Amino acid sequence: MSGPPYDGPLLTKLGATWLGVWLTFLCQCGSATRSSATTSALTSAAPNVLVILADDLGWADVGYHGSREGRSPGGRITTPHLDALARAGRRLEAHYVTPQCTPTRTALLTGRFPSRFDTFFVTDEPAFPDDTLTLPRLFKAAGYRTGLVGKWHLGATPGHRPWEQGFDDSYGALSGFVHPWTQDYVPGPLARTWHRNGEALDERGHNTTELVTAEAERLLRGYAGRPWFLMLSHFAVHAPVDAPKNFTATYETLPDDLTPADRDSWRRYLGFVAQLDASVGRLVDVLRDTRQFEDTLILFLSDNGAAGRLEPGHWAERVGDPPLLSTVAGSNAPLRGQKATVWEGGIRTPAFVHWPRRIPEGIEAGVMHVADWLPTFAAILAHAGRALPSLPRDLDGWDQSQRLFGRGVDRPRTLYWKFAGGMAALRQGDWKLITFGRSGYARKKMPTEDPERTDALFDLGRDPYEEHDVARAHPAIVRSLREALVRAARHDEVGRVFSPRHSLFWRPGLSPQTDVYPIP
Repeated sequence: MSGPPYDGPLLTKLGATWLGVWLTFLCQCGSATRSSATTSALTSAAPNVLVILADDLGWADVGYHGSREGRSPGGRITTPHLDALARAGRRLEAHYVTPQCTPTRTALLTGRFPSRFDTFFVTDEPAFPDDTLTLPRLFKAAGYRTGLVGKWHLGATPGHRPWEQGFDDSYGALSGFVHPWTQDYVPGPLARTWHRNGEALDERGHNTTELVTAEAERLLRGYAGRPWFLMLSHFAVHAPVDAPKNFTATYETLPDDLTPADRDSWRRYLGFVAQLDASVGRLVDVLRDTRQFEDTLILFLSDNGAAGRLEPGHWAERVGDPPLLSTVAGSNAPLRGQKATVWEGGIRTPAFVHWPRRIPEGIEAGVMHVADWLPTFAAILAHAGRALPSLPRDLDGWDQSQRLFGRGVDRPRTLYWKFAGGMAALRQGDWKLITFGRSGYARKKMPTEDPERTDALFDLGRDPYEEHDVARAHPAIVRSLREALVRAARHDEVGRVFSPRHSLFWRPGLSPQTDVYPIP
């Protein structure tokens, strides 16, 4: 991939050209909301950074989004710790990720759309080349201790594992989801990858969420007194779904009209969410106990939307003996769609950032993307005078530090998603184009009444829940966005992970089998 190698000469500032552009933008973006605390944050403070990444947590699965009956059978979901941080921080209400876990993690760690690396679908293959600049490498260059706890799912071969990608400390699994009591993945070479710093561990019988929370607590206490970057990548609330009884007991009373299977599934899922929330509260307690809370920036997000209804034969049913079967897994209401789709419910999730007395509380309604975090953290570190490597010139993410501090503007941009089976989406301003793909997988995930229908257009400013397709009323806009999608897709690497023989392989087209995107 293009761009300077991560281990090139360290710079005391960002490259001159990049920094000059950034400073120009800084001078242009001041506003009446500026405060002395904010100015201090932008010019001198380099925070510790805690990234908490939930797995499959839906839009409606947090209390501060008003989760009530109709969105989940449990009535109001109880997430007091997440709610408190979100309300005291900056809620990112238009924060986009990707439809699945591996692509989102790729974008978070690299600052690029994951399809640039041919990583647009969940995979156990290396998600990006081993010499890519990653967030932990960025923080290490700035003098930080770096740690990963929990799920990796970005490659398990030598050169691609977390301790080889910039993390000083790592604990968890190299695979995707694991069983909540045995830490097992699906049968195969990655069935058991539970480890600490590359050394195999066997902690069967202990609850997975409790294990990763305890490890994060241990690292946070050990990191006190030095700058650090810690990423807690939860397995919660991905199936298989379960939590200790003290969490599921909160939801013993559920609506009578649920089937026994749905009642059991919802009870376990809601308990899983409660356990995730309790984990966040425990980390906050450690930060307070060690007097690190005021100096720590906390970013919370989910890797994709909730799975919603789980189909029989789901991958998660292949782990554990006996397996934990579930029929439901969360809600994205009122957003449309679910995980593994490019509807809003699949790619827009709960997210917030919290840094006491530095980042003002409130709601950030402007569009952000998970790829924005690498350049954003780089800007924050640069302002504090930290040494940084040169940033690649082909980043897709944008520096959003000004907006986090309440001083920026929502600049026009294009977001692009390439997904399995020919599915894709592109957002420009409030306009969002969706292409459905012609493969069986795509049509199953995003069914349409008209089998010949290839795309849809939505005005998200007026129709945030994607209820009214206006493609026929705006053919010129459809054409323009189609052309923009093709241009975006031409910058993707093709064939690195998914070869032409793979069923998911596709170039800029409406199906995996064609290179031609028909533009009438």
